[in-house]
Amino acid sequence: MPQQLTIWTICGIAAAGVILRPFNLAEAVWAVAGAAVLLALGLISIPDALTGIGKGGDVYLFLFGMMLLGEIAREEGLFDWLAAVATSHAGGSPRRLFFLIYCVGTVVTIFLSNDATAVVLTPAVAAAVKAAEAKAPLPYLLICAFIANAASFVLPISNPANLVIYGSRMPPLLQWLQAYLLPSAVAIVATYLFLRFTQRGALRQDLAKALPRQLTAAGKMAAAGIAATAVALLVASALDIRLGLPTAIAGSLTALAVLIRERKWPWSMVKDISWGVLPLVAGLFVLVEALGKTGLIDTIAALLRQGTEHAALATAALSGTAIALASNLINNLPAGLIAASAVQTAQAGEHVTRAILIGVDVGPNLSVTGSLATILWLAALRREGLAVGFGAFLKIGVVVMPPALILAIACALLMP
Repeated sequence: MPQQLTIWTICGIAAAGVILRPFNLAEAVWAVAGAAVLLALGLISIPDALTGIGKGGDVYLFLFGMMLLGEIAREEGLFDWLAAVATSHAGGSPRRLFFLIYCVGTVVTIFLSNDATAVVLTPAVAAAVKAAEAKAPLPYLLICAFIANAASFVLPISNPANLVIYGSRMPPLLQWLQAYLLPSAVAIVATYLFLRFTQRGALRQDLAKALPRQLTAAGKMAAAGIAATAVALLVASALDIRLGLPTAIAGSLTALAVLIRERKWPWSMVKDISWGVLPLVAGLFVLVEALGKTGLIDTIAALLRQGTEHAALATAALSGTAIALASNLINNLPAGLIAASAVQTAQAGEHVTRAILIGVDVGPNLSVTGSLATILWLAALRREGLAVGFGAFLKIGVVVMPPALILAIACALLMP
């Protein structure tokens, strides 16, 4: 029992470090440090740690490819152009601009993942609202955080957490769309309506009519590469091929093509990528592997099996709600890793898996600690000289998240 308590304590401190970033240390430092302490104390063996790291192979490749695509698009001005187009089409209307940025954020999240929306769209939106002379820019920047989670299960590629939940059991694309297209649409619409409601006062402001800007040839090439990547990943998903390697290849080819065309050295792009995400994820996989040795995952799996046998739909709904709340306490990535392991161990039904995936994706919209995307969004805001406190975000999240979560889970459970 003392050994179990020690593992839980170390994992809890590491998770808290990832969320709170004490001493201003990067999130990856806390995850890797937690894994290192477990190894040093002999609480997890090197083979078991390597097994945990190996489980994230597809996620690492996926993140690598998406980070390359996101950075080349940012560097060549694609996201700035999209935000400028939205601003110019708003015609000085703050409400229309809110809707257009929400649409842009939805598209970016669906095809480039929620992390891309948080990392590269946020600065573009900040620049766009500055050009529009918005006195209250926060409503538009909040979009980047909320849509990054709300639209993150339209496609398997929309969120790395989706790959974690299903692992090697990722359903083919058509099966995915049958299960998640309607629930994700409901989550997107509900999030828009309630977020718009919370910002109704701030949207009563005057905006300047921004002028449209031209997209460079390199930006067009980056857009074409992203479109080709999206098509390739949709095909891979339809053929039931794991998405990590195709994403890494597509991202590398797109980046290489743009670099050759522009005659740039790779360093100009590579230095700005948030590489710390990769050791962060690896460290979290090790922490979850250690937790599995304490019997925690087996206990959760037993509860899922028992609940599914007696009340399958109620168990699914409760599981989705519980993982949504847990994601805001320990972040959705470790919460998703634990839930995925429990679901696979319990061999829970499809409805339980759907509800848990929605909880992991939509649930983090409650607080700034909920998801990696929201943490990255906060970092992007800090670089713009802006800040959103825990309490301020929670006041919005408590209005926006619950209806989107409940409606999305209800739709998912009604699907065959």
